[in-house]
Amino acid sequence: MSDENGTPSTPAGSTGPRPEPLRFFGTTWVNHDDGYTLRRVAASAGSLAAAVASCLVLRFAYEGLQIADIGTFVTFLVVVMFAVCSALAFRHTWDGFTKRHDPARQASLRGLLAIGFVGSLLAYFFRSLTEAPGEKLHREEYDRARAQHEKRTGRRTGNPSKKRKR
Repeated sequence: MSDENGTPSTPAGSTGPRPEPLRFFGTTWVNHDDGYTLRRVAASAGSLAAAVASCLVLRFAYEGLQIADIGTFVTFLVVVMFAVCSALAFRHTWDGFTKRHDPARQASLRGLLAIGFVGSLLAYFFRSLTEAPGEKLHREEYDRARAQHEKRTGRRTGNPSKKRKR
């Protein structure tokens, strides 16, 4: 696998780099074939349904806090925590569709992203309305890898052993 962009290395006899598969889409994002549009609709509907279900679960948690009568300050803190974490998770997920994240930073934000899961689901929903989430990033990397491959293989002409010596 290429260190630079994650494109799988090509086996012997292959004609160039292969596209990296996307979750739920495989490699259908390259040519928009094999049910790509249906997969995008399903990904949009699924992520929106998951976000709605998640909001219902959070609503039950809020009602549990009200029943426990722990006070308005703690309830306020919990609501603000979920709102802020969801906003940060939305932004982080949205940025992840256009650039690769640093793995160390990703690991350090794992807890925040878990708390703000609603924001991540909504980012996935909104991105899947226009493209497969992550398609733009993968297409840029794939096109760059193909151009490099063409550049490398295009220069090789003739037998190198018959080259004139200077």
